[in-house]
Amino acid sequence: MNRDPHAWARLAKAIATRRQAQGLRQEDLAAKAGVSHRSVQNAEIGQPPKARMPQSLPPIVKALGLPDTWIDDVLDGKAPGEWRDVSVQSVVDEERLEADITNAFVRASDKATGPEIREGVKAALDVLRQHGLI
Repeated sequence: MNRDPHAWARLAKAIATRRQAQGLRQEDLAAKAGVSHRSVQNAEIGQPPKARMPQSLPPIVKALGLPDTWIDDVLDGKAPGEWRDVSVQSVVDEERLEADITNAFVRASDKATGPEIREGVKAALDVLRQHGLI
């Protein structure tokens, strides 16, 4: 685990900036994350932990609408919100991918009809085929 004080200061500043941009007080964020007010204060102080990652950090980050990888990205020196390269295997099980994309479309669109979702999934799969990913 990264114990660099500069990295933890960067993380603390990023959390505070994100919270403020959303118009939240520390107390509001604590309630939204289901953690104590003191946990939010500690997260924004940026003191490197002595042993392990504080358990309150992931819920705080999630309450701010950030992905699970965000903490490690910021600690590793990446800009908050910066994309990370992920290796993708060149051959993907197309049926599983279609099911995963369909489920994502269903979760993301509460008013779309079945045929609209199928059309969107087909379009997404066509793009992946064009790029040679499936």
